[in-house]
Amino acid sequence: MPQLPRLPIDSQAVTRQFARRAPLDAPQFLYGEIAQRMLRRLSYIRIDPHDILDAGCGAAHALDPLRARYPDQRYIGLDACETLLDTARERYATKPGFWHRLRNKPTPKPAFIQADLAETGLPDESLDLVWSNLALHWHPEPHLVLQEWRRVLRNDALAMYSSLGPGTFRELREALAEADLDTRPMEFVDMHDFGDLMLQVGFADPVMDQEIITLTYKTADKLLEDVRALGGNPHPERRRGLPGRAWRERLVRALERRRHADGTIHLSLEVAYGHAWRVAARRGVFGDLPVTTFKRARPLEPGKQPPRVVPRKPDDPS
Repeated sequence: MPQLPRLPIDSQAVTRQFARRAPLDAPQFLYGEIAQRMLRRLSYIRIDPHDILDAGCGAAHALDPLRARYPDQRYIGLDACETLLDTARERYATKPGFWHRLRNKPTPKPAFIQADLAETGLPDESLDLVWSNLALHWHPEPHLVLQEWRRVLRNDALAMYSSLGPGTFRELREALAEADLDTRPMEFVDMHDFGDLMLQVGFADPVMDQEIITLTYKTADKLLEDVRALGGNPHPERRRGLPGRAWRERLVRALERRRHADGTIHLSLEVAYGHAWRVAARRGVFGDLPVTTFKRARPLEPGKQPPRVVPRKPDDPS
């Protein structure tokens, strides 16, 4: 069983940071938009899932859009953050949802589970669709997450996800470097690497694509406010604690120097989309192709940081 190194992501920091952002309504300007783009991609795929896992569901903002498409689905929302799950339960599990009232007929009650994305605790081959919107890049061992998705999916079932890529926050990274601030920004995995991993763990016919979304801001303060709303920085070598006034002013000045001719400051987001089918075996020219089984990275020694993984750089547009 091969062992890949962990990405430099502090999982406990991820959970704490998202708990502070509950109910996660503010960043829906991005999360909700990407969910709609995923749904449009899903509309071209012939699938009628009954059992759906929303992996990294947060406060379950995707529940109603998914239920609109699949009204009889059995929805399972899974997240590592119990605070967000409590919000989801309050919104959806204790009272009839919008689509329930609209149809005036019973719909399956959603279930919510607190668990790691790579250790869901769900039965083997029990799902028809794994849906994951902007969650995979928060996990330090995404190869284990993909492996877990294959385990819980039935044959001929689908995994579909979106993830932020290496081109994300390019302008902010440049500003941090220029201002010589003592912090390490979050790192991301390239979509091609995700596609390779899906093949390795046994998925078939992965389809990957990406796009650059450019947000424009009149002020650097609003840009930093949105970056914070999207989830924060869980890098183990990030700057700890609240930034002082001098630290923030240096960063704001570096961002101000990046104003464009129209007076706005840009923030790039590289969004990768992927989907693939769970099959019993993948066929090659010489028979069934092997499936790689990954294991968790060894526990770290006290005080030791995880090995640094340098993701593939985004393609040069030129």
